Amino acid sequence: MDYDIIIIGAGPGGYEMAAEASARYKMKTALIEKKELGGTCLNRGCIPTKSFLHSAGLYEDVKHKGEIFGITGTKEITADMEIIQSRKAETVRSLRDGISSLLKTAKVDVYEGVGTITDTGKVKVTSEDNTINITGKHIVIATGSKPDRQEELQGHDLEGVVTSDEILDLKEIPESMLIIGGGVIGMELASVFNALGTDVKIIKASSKIFNGLDKELGQSLKMLMKKRGVEIILGACIKEIRRVKEKLECVYDDSGTEDNADEKVITSEMILLAKGRKPETAGLISDDSSEAVRSLEIDNKGRVIVDENYRTSVEGIYAIGDCINGDNITGHAMLAHVAAAEGKNLLSYLNDTDEKKSMQAVPSCVYTEPEIAAVGPSPEECKEAGKEIIIKKYPMGANGRSVLTLQERGFIKIIAEAGSKKIIGASMMCARATDMISIFTQAIDNGLTTDDLEKVIYPHPTFCEGIGEALSR
Repeated sequence: MDYDIIIIGAGPGGYEMAAEASARYKMKTALIEKKELGGTCLNRGCIPTKSFLHSAGLYEDVKHKGEIFGITGTKEITADMEIIQSRKAETVRSLRDGISSLLKTAKVDVYEGVGTITDTGKVKVTSEDNTINITGKHIVIATGSKPDRQEELQGHDLEGVVTSDEILDLKEIPESMLIIGGGVIGMELASVFNALGTDVKIIKASSKIFNGLDKELGQSLKMLMKKRGVEIILGACIKEIRRVKEKLECVYDDSGTEDNADEKVITSEMILLAKGRKPETAGLISDDSSEAVRSLEIDNKGRVIVDENYRTSVEGIYAIGDCINGDNITGHAMLAHVAAAEGKNLLSYLNDTDEKKSMQAVPSCVYTEPEIAAVGPSPEECKEAGKEIIIKKYPMGANGRSVLTLQERGFIKIIAEAGSKKIIGASMMCARATDMISIFTQAIDNGLTTDDLEKVIYPHPTFCEGIGEALSR
């Protein structure tokens, strides 16, 4: 065998796994990537989006709050999309160089091209220049996901209809934008362009902003977005997108019936498709692949089916991250930190060690303004499961750091078992929520109670001081 392990896909799951396989477990490692090191997260997702959010947040703070803090002349400032793009590109390039250096130091062989599994233990790498074949004991599919283009929606391919991939390369700030899908991606990008001055509207089929999170988080964010001028339409059935002269029209029905009696139209310069993501498996298997490889089990959503140890239906082939059906994996979600953890847990399994990452509590983060973060079951999920719980909640409007920085409404909510007081969940909507949620992730993993966390001294004045205030209630 040429390699001990071949990993296809260099996103967070793939490149972190490759570095650890080689440096820690001394496995001869090959990593294949058809686009750029870092995958979607670094190049078309997490990092570019947060770079945009940071620029937009600074702009909004200075323009609307600057004079309150003694910074004059702020009404005349403008947002320059060219410079915002330049800063994003510089950040991505710096981090990508860091990954390249990490892999080089770890002695990982990196191949640029499309990785196609031709047989068990065999992978063909096809690039613009040539095609090579490599072999390995283990093959890991870590190809991630891509935006759902919503091909079933008439008009999805019109000019001006974009996904989260294309919108991150805009050269100008659009005057108006309709976002189809109000989940994490939709709400984050709504925050960006609303702050930059775009007239933003959001339309979604579901009756909730965030599926699977504390209902109060979505309700509170909806109220804040409305206050900022963002119209949010929930429970809508989207019929089609059509172009009329220089504008796009989205036809929808929010009557809840099937007779189309209440069809309505939203006109916008640009439409962002943000319904969600789907597995990226193009080129992974070809007609030339062996019968065994072509029999790889994939579900009706295109996800690779794996067992609790990330094994696929084909011996010697494994899969992790966004591209898998995670029904058998505790804590699985389409998140970069989950993919990275799954890669490390697979290495632990392959090397028969007990060094797995805990998947008991997986934090979710939304980088809106204010930030949103949650871990563990929501109050609604606890109620459905018949769990007796206690909820400790603190409104962040009373927090000193929140007041002095002019933060808007927010809260910290802690969920614990009624009898033992053991912490089982938390949800937060406030500044630095995405940083502070790890406190509760650690508490859940280590079986800590509200009494345990209440003993801790929280520094003043800080946002995390709100945690202590919530616990004391």
